[in-house]
Amino acid sequence: MPKSDDIIKITLVAFEGISAFHLSVPCMVFQDIFVGQPPRFDLEICTESGSQFETGSGFSVVIDQDLSAIEDADIVIIPSWPSELPQPSTQLLTALQKHHTNGKLLVGLCLGAYALGCTGVLDGKRATTHWAFTEQFQRRFPKVEFDPNPLFIEHETVMTSAGIAASLDCCLHIVRRFCGSELANDLARKMVTAPFRNGGQQQYIPAPINTKAVTETSLSLVIEQVEQNLNQPHALDEVAKRSAMSKRTFTRQFKASYGCTFGEWLQNQRLVLSQRILETTQIPISQVAEQAGFGSESVFRKHFKSTFHVSPTQWRASFSSSV
Repeated sequence: MPKSDDIIKITLVAFEGISAFHLSVPCMVFQDIFVGQPPRFDLEICTESGSQFETGSGFSVVIDQDLSAIEDADIVIIPSWPSELPQPSTQLLTALQKHHTNGKLLVGLCLGAYALGCTGVLDGKRATTHWAFTEQFQRRFPKVEFDPNPLFIEHETVMTSAGIAASLDCCLHIVRRFCGSELANDLARKMVTAPFRNGGQQQYIPAPINTKAVTETSLSLVIEQVEQNLNQPHALDEVAKRSAMSKRTFTRQFKASYGCTFGEWLQNQRLVLSQRILETTQIPISQVAEQAGFGSESVFRKHFKSTFHVSPTQWRASFSSSV
């Protein structure tokens, strides 16, 4: 993990016909939003030919970097891939595989996960992409544990994201991983977006329309109260009762609304809170665990390390503003 004050080199791999939105999301997060403040990332865009190409949005872009730009990058991002899902060239596959072999981060945003799948780096790992391409992805990559629900899935040296807008969630998470949650939250505020969206893309998959009359429930109010009291215990049975629902009904409605289980959502909220506490205070780790709502310090350390690939102490050392 680079030091928090290191300039992190990122290379985007563009291609003929790429959507301008897919290309612009990483540019906004890692470069444009830093206007007027010290840059944290050094962003380059490359193509196989290193020349002008047409976007799918009706205008052309001039690029002067070819795939050799991947060699010096800390992070390589495939921001999308053609919806026809063509096989990447041998030159691109070789460059991506070499980057991965060197222990550096590979990121496939939206259908960019397909290009990563072709390299073999996703074999044996969980991965995601746009939900509409679930069948094609599973058929093409049977060795990959495909999960169509999360907005993004992170491994130590590989990340994949769901479709389109989820690219923004994934890019902000990269900022959080390498530069801390304070900077990620600040960038999210400037872009007027959520620093961390709950749930997954399951909530966006078309479902039969409920023609029955919709009545107001207290679900959103109860969840807001839980968010404000993450340090307190929140048993599923108790939260369902407060929402005036059976446990089964609450579980079904919560997953439909948030795209994940209540337990998964609660743990994610507590982990995000723990990051903020680590970055802004010097209280002992045992108290961080307590204030973030984890049952014990050992449970907290286990979940934190599993999610962020570093210990709470290492996270604080990299990103604390109180040192």
